[in-house]
Amino acid sequence: MTALSQEEAFARIRLLRSPNVGPVSYRQLLRRFGTAADALAALPDLAGRGGSGYRVADEARVAQEIQAVRAAGARYLFHDSADYPALLAELESAPPILTLRGDAALAARPSVAIVGARNASAAAVKLARMFAGDLAEAGYVVVSGLARGIDGAAHQASLTGGTIGVIASGIDVSYPPEHAELQEAIATQGLLLAEQPPGTEPLARHFPSRNRIIAGLATATLVVEAAPKSGSLITARLAAEAGREVLAVPGSPLDSRSQGCNQLIRDGATLVQSAADVIEALTGFDGQPRHHLREVAAGWGGAEDLDQDPADIAGLLTTAPVAVDELVRQSGASAGAVQLALLELELAGALVRHAGGRVSRA
Repeated sequence: MTALSQEEAFARIRLLRSPNVGPVSYRQLLRRFGTAADALAALPDLAGRGGSGYRVADEARVAQEIQAVRAAGARYLFHDSADYPALLAELESAPPILTLRGDAALAARPSVAIVGARNASAAAVKLARMFAGDLAEAGYVVVSGLARGIDGAAHQASLTGGTIGVIASGIDVSYPPEHAELQEAIATQGLLLAEQPPGTEPLARHFPSRNRIIAGLATATLVVEAAPKSGSLITARLAAEAGREVLAVPGSPLDSRSQGCNQLIRDGATLVQSAADVIEALTGFDGQPRHHLREVAAGWGGAEDLDQDPADIAGLLTTAPVAVDELVRQSGASAGAVQLALLELELAGALVRHAGGRVSRA
């Protein structure tokens, strides 16, 4: 890519911080208008056609954000930067802009996400340390979310070998508080990534977003201990949806913290008991680690033509999620016309995007 001008970089941040602009709509706007500056100029009209008044993100607030990123010793990473993680870019919902501290090159190495219970058992914490230490020694980068329990143990054991921490807060906010020193160590010795703007405190809705980044960064996700319906199982599901390996450590059926892992294994996850099992599952026939990289055209290229009139799909949408492909079939319109209609509705706050390319009325 050519280097971004300061004006275009500022406009991209402002575009992403504008109301109702998410990763998918951001990508479509850039593809339709070519530059973030032109997309910003078009936002009020597009949102108005979807049925809403609209104001783009305030310039002064974006300027303050940029100052806060610099004050934290961090920098921005845009989706088309040379060091944007290639595996993460495969996701349709890949964050268009991240903030980071540390060594971005770590994200290009073979990696394994290790996740699990916050209230983990002593045995599971010990296992997480063993897995993370052995994998780091074997050349794998360990990815996790800096939570209590399994996450913290995995980071600590892999700190010298290579670890990536993905946080649900802004890059300048430490959470949980007892991991402040660990978070700083990751930022200086490994790689620390945040999607939320600086100053953002972690809220419940931020954690699933963080989990998709963890799953997207790694070749595989290993769940050491997890209760049913836990965040760790969300990460495992997202990894499976991205075509990555899902691995799990079995546990006693009598311990609720093991039920999630046992359920994953029952549903097809690979049972592992040591780092050697993980490495075996991730090694190709040539003996080299598999990255699972594929073409990313669907992520940031895409074939649909948005430069046309929007389709009339209002009558097809309800509060029940439906696949975009199904809207194309039922409307008889082109994919581009349907996507443009969805974009207008999303900007107006009338549309919700769900995992798996599904949408619903807000």
